[in-house]
Amino acid sequence: MRTIAIINQKGGCGKTTVSINLAAVLASQGHRTLLVDMDPQGHCALGLAVPEAQIHQSIADMMLAGLDGSMAMADIVWQISRNFDLVPATTSLAGVEVQLANASDRDRRLVQVLSTIQSSYDFCIIDCPPSIGLLTFNALRACDEVIVPVETGYFALQGSFKQEATVEMMVRRTGHQVRHKVLATMYDVRTKLAREILSELKKHFDDRLLPIVINFNAKLKEAASFGQPITEYDPTSRGMQDFEQLAAWLAANPPEPSVSSEGVDEVAPVAHPALSRAAELVERARALSARTASLASKIAADPAVSRTGLMQEAERESNAQSPDPVIVSENVKRMQRLFGVRKTNQGILFVQPEQAATQISIAGDFNNWSPTATLLKKDDKLGVWQTCIPVPPGRYRYRVVIDGQWKHDQYNTSIETNPFGELNSILEVG
Repeated sequence: MRTIAIINQKGGCGKTTVSINLAAVLASQGHRTLLVDMDPQGHCALGLAVPEAQIHQSIADMMLAGLDGSMAMADIVWQISRNFDLVPATTSLAGVEVQLANASDRDRRLVQVLSTIQSSYDFCIIDCPPSIGLLTFNALRACDEVIVPVETGYFALQGSFKQEATVEMMVRRTGHQVRHKVLATMYDVRTKLAREILSELKKHFDDRLLPIVINFNAKLKEAASFGQPITEYDPTSRGMQDFEQLAAWLAANPPEPSVSSEGVDEVAPVAHPALSRAAELVERARALSARTASLASKIAADPAVSRTGLMQEAERESNAQSPDPVIVSENVKRMQRLFGVRKTNQGILFVQPEQAATQISIAGDFNNWSPTATLLKKDDKLGVWQTCIPVPPGRYRYRVVIDGQWKHDQYNTSIETNPFGELNSILEVG
């Protein structure tokens, strides 16, 4: 069971909205999903039309009982819909911290009770309270990864930086390493402030910022007021699309297995110096130019090179059978036009020039933005990376992923700006 804690000590950032709708979308996609409410306000039950008066036992009772055998998780679980269950919270949860004050396992009660249902669910989403205390520490102990929803407003921006330090402090104290991701919520692309704040989030968090945003959408608020997840209230809304993209990204990018590190005093920072990256890109550009010229020369001088895949297109573009310098120069231009993306009889062909990389892949709408689903193969003879895949008709956005670094396809002139202020390449399949 993969467990995701939704954490932010600031209220009003969309934690419960994210928790409810992410769980609902995962369930609608066939994943057995459990939503655990760790907020004494009990808003998950409220947002799913579970009557508070009928909740006789909650997560508070289960945590107090622990593994003494007096209760089972089945005693407190509510079935919301197919594949979607809820463990509700009530105001009694607020007293758990005091009642467990002297218990040696007080910060491990949640992970203990969840261990009894590991095989019953594929995903567990934990909605945490807007505070840092025993309840949140229990959630952190129990989870594999943390998602921090951040509203794209000025005060939320400042708070997100402090929240990052808080999560790292919690990780040090628990000794339980988790993947930490930030999710931009309530994003209104029409406002300049929201766009600037999203850009700042990207600069500060870099790869810790999820490549998905939850846009401001009135349907999400309306759904909560009617006690329904967005999957039931309006499955065609923009809010539904955003959560489908988030669920798809999570499904395609599981975290690495966590490693216990009791007694760890520091968490190594993730550094991505802008100057180092710029220098690397410059070097890659220089190497690319040199390699392109070398490739054209090889094609011009050696007619015995393999005539499959890219080579067939190269020959159609140019009958390069002479080492004449003029022809070689022309082939450089023609080979440059072969890089990028194009339609073939076998499917869509992606081609990138050879470069110093361990792995190159394509991530886009057609593979749920997975950086591992569409890998390019290196052809040492041709000096290129390439792959050909079937793609249904439509308009798609994609990016090239080189050893974990995402960028647009510089050989495709069809581009558009994404919500993070970066460029996506565009592919249209007729």
